[in-house]
Amino acid sequence: MLVKWIRCGVVDRPGFDRGQRRWVALRQQPGFLGQGGGWSRSQPGVAHLFAFWDDRRSYDAFMAGPHDGVAAHQQGTYELLAVRLFQHRLDVKVGFKPRFTDTDLLRVALCKVRPERVDHFTQMQERVWNPAMAGSPGMLRGSFGQGETDDFLVLSMWNSATEHGKYREGAVERLSERADLDGDVISVAGDVVDVVQAWTV
Repeated sequence: MLVKWIRCGVVDRPGFDRGQRRWVALRQQPGFLGQGGGWSRSQPGVAHLFAFWDDRRSYDAFMAGPHDGVAAHQQGTYELLAVRLFQHRLDVKVGFKPRFTDTDLLRVALCKVRPERVDHFTQMQERVWNPAMAGSPGMLRGSFGQGETDDFLVLSMWNSATEHGKYREGAVERLSERADLDGDVISVAGDVVDVVQAWTV
């Protein structure tokens, strides 16, 4: 499964929102599995979107064909667009499906991992982080993916900001020490996203 993360710096929120609703056209595309996103809680005007595809071939076929026609409806509504692709490696909670209809909040983390520590980082994700998140009330599902270099995406879906806040307060520092996160990573950048259900495909 391929995961596409799009980060937009939006200058026309109403126009961007209208254009985002047109991505419902993705439902007709072979290999498309689901898409959702919303607004950053920490950075005003920043939107995050996550799209899931069966494989790179179906994604490339869409990009070479219908993509530009749909994207044209949002032209001029944003000034910054960053796209990253990741290969899904692990479910954060067993049985991951790219569904957003029950999701209120997304937590996204981009981890730049030291090349010699990639195997350890992946093991710690599987043995330490994933079980802790999966056991947290309010955590619905998540995806752990690897980029083309030593960067990794951890995307978790939550049914409320309150439950995510409890997890952060109670577990993150302890889990970081247990997993030796500082030894694995060069940097961690992340955001918390309020889901806009009208953007769900």
